[in-house]
Amino acid sequence: MNSVENNNNISLIVPAYNEEKRIFTMLSQYCNYFPDYEIIVVCDGTDNTPNIVKSMFESNTNIKLLHFNSRLGKGGAIREGFKVANGEIIGFVDADESVKPSEIASMIDELPNVDGVIASRRLNESKIIVKQPLKRRFTSKSFNVLVRLMFNLPFKDTQCGAKVFKKEAIELILDKLVATGFEFDVDLLWKLKKNGCTIVEYPIEWGHSEGSSFRLKNAPNMLISLIRVRLWK
Repeated sequence: MNSVENNNNISLIVPAYNEEKRIFTMLSQYCNYFPDYEIIVVCDGTDNTPNIVKSMFESNTNIKLLHFNSRLGKGGAIREGFKVANGEIIGFVDADESVKPSEIASMIDELPNVDGVIASRRLNESKIIVKQPLKRRFTSKSFNVLVRLMFNLPFKDTQCGAKVFKKEAIELILDKLVATGFEFDVDLLWKLKKNGCTIVEYPIEWGHSEGSSFRLKNAPNMLISLIRVRLWK
């Protein structure tokens, strides 16, 4: 697959469910760093996030807003962003400010030789600025062990909220994705692997941020959804 030659061909998707407390800061940071990137914010919550995003349009013409009145889930939001993204490189990043834009830029630099680059908090070179609470870390590691057993994926961290791909790779599997929640990343990576795409992990600097919409009580539903993904042909 061919590499991308200019920043106008890069799209970043930001799933933003009830992110009114931090969306302005996060988008300002990313727009300042990436003034030529298409930044697609997908809102499916009930708070003031869409209006905050709209207030930034005049000074940030590269922002695009997708607003849905019903809950899509993280995966559903990213899928909607994939559908309208114009870039030859398409990525997504959480709105929680855990990943700096400079890390996304470094990941994109790795793309010419592979089809996708995913951020990882669990490589030896990764740097954790603020750790997750112990319970979250335990749940996250347990989830990753389960994923490796069920899907035979080689990655140490499937759930870090920063990933970039060549558009050609996403187009191969977009219609095959079935997950809509936090397990979406596994569905995405598994489908890419099944279609022969080369995905690598990239060590990043990462800091935990409070306010995630993920709750530990979501774990049973994620397991059920993973089984559905695994059985889906």
